[in-house]
Amino acid sequence: MSASAEEEDALVLSTDPLHPANLISELCASFYRLGWVTGTGGGICIRTHDKVYIAPSGVQKERIEPLHIFVLPYPQAEPSPHTDRIFLRRPKLNLKESGCTPLFWNAFTIRNAGSCIHTHSQNAVMATLLWEKEKMFRISHQMIKGVRIGGHGPTLSYLDTLEVPIIDNTPNEEDLKDSMKEAMEKYPKAAGILVLRHGIYVWGDDWQKAKTQTECLDYLLEIGVKMKLAGLPTVLNE
Repeated sequence: MSASAEEEDALVLSTDPLHPANLISELCASFYRLGWVTGTGGGICIRTHDKVYIAPSGVQKERIEPLHIFVLPYPQAEPSPHTDRIFLRRPKLNLKESGCTPLFWNAFTIRNAGSCIHTHSQNAVMATLLWEKEKMFRISHQMIKGVRIGGHGPTLSYLDTLEVPIIDNTPNEEDLKDSMKEAMEKYPKAAGILVLRHGIYVWGDDWQKAKTQTECLDYLLEIGVKMKLAGLPTVLNE
C-alpha cells in the first residue's frame, strides 16, 4: 500500500467509537433494525469542521464498515455539469458515494448542519400520501419537544404545531436537490423535508441532534398517520 493510500485510510480508521466513520457504520446498522434503511436505501452523513463523511450508495446498510466511507473536504465549490465533487478519500472497493450527497449539501449550506439523515421509513411514506394534497404534514403532540425550529434552533413546545413540507419525488435522488432547497428556503422553521412516496430528510447541528430529531419525527409521523386514519385531528384546537 502506498503512503498516499495509507494516509487516505487513516481518515476513516480509528479506535475512537465516536469517530465519524465508526459512527456511520454503527448508526446505519441501528437504522436498518428500525426499518429505515432496508434494501440498501437511505443514508447518513456527518460533518466535522472541514471534512464530510458519507456512507456509500447501493450497499447493505447494516454491513457498512469504516473502510467503505467516503471523505470530502468542506466547504467546496458546487460541482458543475463538467466537474465532480472533490474527495479526500474514496473506498478501494467499487463503491459510489450516496446519491443523497447533493441533498446532504443542502443541509450544510442552508442550515449549517453537522449531520443529515435520510430514511425510507414507512411512517414517512404513509404521511406523504395522507397529506399529499396539503403538501404539509402538521401535528401537535408531546414529542415535538424533541424537534428544533429549523432543525437547529430552540426546541418546539407542546403548544406549537410542527410542520414538515412535502415535495414531489423524482426518478433520481440527486434531482431532488433544487426542490428540497426551495422548500428549505420557503419554510425556514422546518426541521425536515418529506419526499412523496419516498421518505424524509432530517438534519441537526451534530449527529446526536440529527438522530434525536429523526426519531422524534418518525414517532410523530407514525402517530399522525394513526390519528388521521382514525379520524382524529392531528392539530390542537382545529
